[in-house]
Amino acid sequence: MKIVFFGTPQFAVPSLENLLNHPDFQVVAVVTQPDKRRGRGNQLIPSPVKITAVAHNLPVWQPQRIKKDTETLSLLKQTEADIFVVVAYGQILSQEILDMPQLGCINVHGSILPQYRGAAPIQWCLYHGEKETGITTMLMDAGMDTGAMLLKAFAGITLLDNAATLAERLSELGADLLVETVLKLAKGEVEAIPQDASEATYAPLIKNPDYVIDWSKSAIALHDQIRGFFPDCVTSFRGNSAKISATAPLGPEYWLKLPPDLRRLEQDWSTLSELSGKYGEVVKVIKNLGPIVQTGEGLLLLREVQLAGKKVQSGWDFANGTRLAVGEVFGDK
Repeated sequence: MKIVFFGTPQFAVPSLENLLNHPDFQVVAVVTQPDKRRGRGNQLIPSPVKITAVAHNLPVWQPQRIKKDTETLSLLKQTEADIFVVVAYGQILSQEILDMPQLGCINVHGSILPQYRGAAPIQWCLYHGEKETGITTMLMDAGMDTGAMLLKAFAGITLLDNAATLAERLSELGADLLVETVLKLAKGEVEAIPQDASEATYAPLIKNPDYVIDWSKSAIALHDQIRGFFPDCVTSFRGNSAKISATAPLGPEYWLKLPPDLRRLEQDWSTLSELSGKYGEVVKVIKNLGPIVQTGEGLLLLREVQLAGKKVQSGWDFANGTRLAVGEVFGDK
């Protein structure tokens, strides 16, 4: 079966590798986003999918705007591929492209559709505190993640999962589901089920205001924001910006969901629970763990902090290095 693969980030790499390693599939070309300039040297960096494709000596096409790139459109037609596979490619495909392959275009989407349609399903499902998510494969149409669903696979979400850990698990889950989907589609063994648009929710691109920490929110809401938009949620500290990349909400409803090194705080909870301060105020610094901060509802342990221009530090190293004192306030303009 001849396949053209469309994808860009690391999330798409396991899917590409599964197709390359399967004896029934022949990946004839890879389409990915153009190289981007990054880092201090402003060097052109290829996408993870391109790196994988080049390692397997595959043709790689990188149109700026695939809908209007006549050369790429011509090359796609010439492949006479049976199927196009799309995993986090990053551009909308035109109806002309969707109509090219005989079996259609399959998309691997990082949510249980019709929930979390859009560009950032993993991040927003964490932000909203979901306990379960998964992968949906679908036949693509011209809409944004509106195509008929083929197969689904589910994955639980733990309290300390973040966008990176969850994406890694879902990428492997999606890679396996993709192979199953393509094989069943080729044999006519899978039914395409239309989505119920009335049940749809959305996961738009994350914007700068989404990263800003508002300490008047509850501890669990802040925890979900910080792990969902990992590692870029930001607050202020001593007049400068600081990123908070890992936290843990504290309290009886969380102890059993936390690892042993954090669960030990349960024995001190009768004392800790009596602490209070204004929003964003450090009410306690726990040795070998880090600062505990008052939120709009509940206490939040800061497990990782990154000061502007510095490397990420554990909460305890941050507290030590800054000589953090009880009573100091995060987010105090």
